[in-house]
Amino acid sequence: MTNSGQRTVPMETKLCHEGRLSLYCYLITGLVVLLATVPQIYYGTVPDIWGAAMWGPVLYYALINMVIRYLLRDNDYQIAIRSSFLGFIEAASILVILFAPDVFKQFGVYAFFMAFFHYSEFLAIAWCNPNSLSTDSFILNHSIHYALAAITSWIEFGLEVWLLPEFKSYYYIWLVGVVLCTIGEIIRKIAMITARNSFTHLVQCEKADNHKLITHGIYAYMRHPSYVGWFWWSVGTQIILLNPVCILIYAIVSWKFFHDRIFMEEITLLNFFRSDYYKYQQQVPTGLPFIKGYLVD
Repeated sequence: MTNSGQRTVPMETKLCHEGRLSLYCYLITGLVVLLATVPQIYYGTVPDIWGAAMWGPVLYYALINMVIRYLLRDNDYQIAIRSSFLGFIEAASILVILFAPDVFKQFGVYAFFMAFFHYSEFLAIAWCNPNSLSTDSFILNHSIHYALAAITSWIEFGLEVWLLPEFKSYYYIWLVGVVLCTIGEIIRKIAMITARNSFTHLVQCEKADNHKLITHGIYAYMRHPSYVGWFWWSVGTQIILLNPVCILIYAIVSWKFFHDRIFMEEITLLNFFRSDYYKYQQQVPTGLPFIKGYLVD
């Protein structure tokens, strides 16, 4: 969420244990899968590229999971298994980009951005606000609607590859999606880093005594930069896939979600900061098109 309150706590100078563990598992899994699979395909040591690209990484990933299960328990295991999964998706995405037929390469790019987004959400919280860190910080279980939206986009992509494969060949269009996803990620992560200890994935309902309004950095240009970044990232993923139906649906549904979320959140922020937040509203836009938030008459 976009929180405009900040706790006065000592600045973290090191990544917490959970963050380091996740980073090791994410990177090691990705590197092992890539380093073990790419030579097999590139040097033609396997007769079936698709077989190597699919079964090789799966077997390496299964082996890594066995090691994780043997070494770790409880919360460490839950963090490690999710980080390893996202590292595996990153590696598999790169393999698709490198070796799959052209019509599927953009799905590899899409999957790469998806996996990076979910992992970087956890890592950013681990760095900025470790007190609020949990396995939910990966936001892999964001909501049933989020999962259905993703599945719908996969179905549309598959149908269009099957029925209209030439439609997916307009690289200069889906590269716009790459730019949007990149910009969206940057804006969201800058917002998280700027807010630091005040940023969580849950709307705060109670104001702590040492909270203060954040109006500096990226918050001087938009009141809800984390939502701005997520919105454009979301739309960008569908431009990458060249999913015309889902581009429209994602834009409308995401806009409606953030419109309602910002409206409710600003009621809380006005209760927290009263005239200070009211003045901030008058000076700085929300950052999203045609969304004004909760305005006091």
